[in-house]
Amino acid sequence: MSEPIEREAMEYDVVIVGAGPAGLSAAIRLKQLDPERSVVVLEKGSEVGAHILSGAVLDPVGLDALIPDWKDKGAPLNVPVSSDNFYMLGEEGRVSVPTAIMPPLMKNHGNYIVSMGNVCRWMAEQAEALGVEIFPGMSCSEVVWDGDRVKGVVAGEFGRNADGSRGDGYEPGMELHGRYVMLGEGVRGSLSKQVIAKHALDADSEPQKYGLGMKEIWEVDPEKHRPGKVVHTMGWPLGKNAGGGSFIYHLDNNQVYVGFVVHLNYKNPYVNPYLSFQQFKHHPMVAELLEGGKRVAYGARAISEGGWQSLPKTAFPGGVLLGCAAGMVNVPRIKGNHNAMLSGKAAAEAAHAAIEAGREGDVLETYDAEVRTGPIGKDLKRVRNVKPLWSNYGLMASLTVGGASMWVNNIAGTSLFTNKHGKSDAESTEPASKHKPIVYPKPDGKLSFDRLTNVAFSFTNHEESQPAHLTLKDPNVPVEVDLKLYDGPSSRYCPAGVYEFVGEGDDAKFVINFQNCVHCKTCDIKDPAQNIVWTVPQGGDGPNYPNM
Repeated sequence: MSEPIEREAMEYDVVIVGAGPAGLSAAIRLKQLDPERSVVVLEKGSEVGAHILSGAVLDPVGLDALIPDWKDKGAPLNVPVSSDNFYMLGEEGRVSVPTAIMPPLMKNHGNYIVSMGNVCRWMAEQAEALGVEIFPGMSCSEVVWDGDRVKGVVAGEFGRNADGSRGDGYEPGMELHGRYVMLGEGVRGSLSKQVIAKHALDADSEPQKYGLGMKEIWEVDPEKHRPGKVVHTMGWPLGKNAGGGSFIYHLDNNQVYVGFVVHLNYKNPYVNPYLSFQQFKHHPMVAELLEGGKRVAYGARAISEGGWQSLPKTAFPGGVLLGCAAGMVNVPRIKGNHNAMLSGKAAAEAAHAAIEAGREGDVLETYDAEVRTGPIGKDLKRVRNVKPLWSNYGLMASLTVGGASMWVNNIAGTSLFTNKHGKSDAESTEPASKHKPIVYPKPDGKLSFDRLTNVAFSFTNHEESQPAHLTLKDPNVPVEVDLKLYDGPSSRYCPAGVYEFVGEGDDAKFVINFQNCVHCKTCDIKDPAQNIVWTVPQGGDGPNYPNM
């Protein structure tokens, strides 16, 4: 047995895990309410924003509530949406869907095309100016428990060897204790999973649903650039194989965000989300925009899509779940950053009131109530039928019945029914014997690229001597189940080429190239046997997104 680890401890009023929009909003609001409050934010990326990837068209409602004078303070919201465009794609053509028939909530007037990485960097500056301590490069690897209460987290452990033993330069990290701990890890956070499981926070909710979002930044011909233009598409090339769609956002400096989302509840294990994204760029509408341009960045991240039905209880003894750690994305709007900010603000106010009353470590029930009855709950509840209708009955049902449901909600203030999601995304995967392989076009190296080439544009790096942060519950399952029953979908659903099967038959071996991982967490979600577990690598490792 290894010797117990002795760690120093630091005490704070509030410990926040994750310097995303939710965590930073909580930190800012806590300091606004009491400048003397001790607040620390721990971020696993090498810098704030390094692991932030989002579309993003930002609804400023969250920022308006948190920092009303954000314009005067130089927030990087510089490109207001100038036009909304929605298309149904065929292989060669397109059909425009009139925005006039869309529910008002789907329109982007008053919103901004932003880099959420840069927005978070600016928010971190605002937080630090108020006295918040922010420590990037500090992965939170363990929960510190005091009975059932979350007392704090372990952060900053470095120097383990590949086999898990302590290397010569081993640093044990520190325990950071808080009166309250706020988990803003984003989708499928490793600590959030532990807390949700221990306290059965999801016992009364539907299974969480997910999508895989992939994104490239392109510099395009200035003559083709239209700052503020927003384009969304559905249809080709996914067809009946999977749900999903695309986004094309024209920001400033002749740059365009090109993104593709694939819902992870697809049945056919031969679906390759990454190659679908690359194929999409060869549609005449997209190819014409990108030809002569240059791809400058790439990344991928899972998106929580379950919405209202899948919200777990957001408060637990000693802390709360913030933003996408709970799943607060409005799927039809393709927006969640505004709700993340509102959740951080609400959590800060609940914690402040509790501390002022002399409490600590209890369940912040007022926060959970605010999430469900306040603007976040209202935003999610009115669109709650769109995703399950799409999952259970297809795209047309989602557009017609789901769209009608949103119109009814807009007029009457409520929907008449609530659909269920049913299976988890892992359970949705069917054996390969029920499906035929899908042949995808080979990337041409101009508009489309192979995975490893694109991963280089995520600027990902992991120290190779550390233990792999992708672990297996049972090392035999990948070959005996994943390969033999499902024909190895892990080699296809990962957008970074982390997983591969080497050899055939009895000689087949499963290889994990964890150095490629962009922290999207699709494997943790989609693996049919739920055998792959995503955990944090040592701090600072992973992608280094410039302005995603």
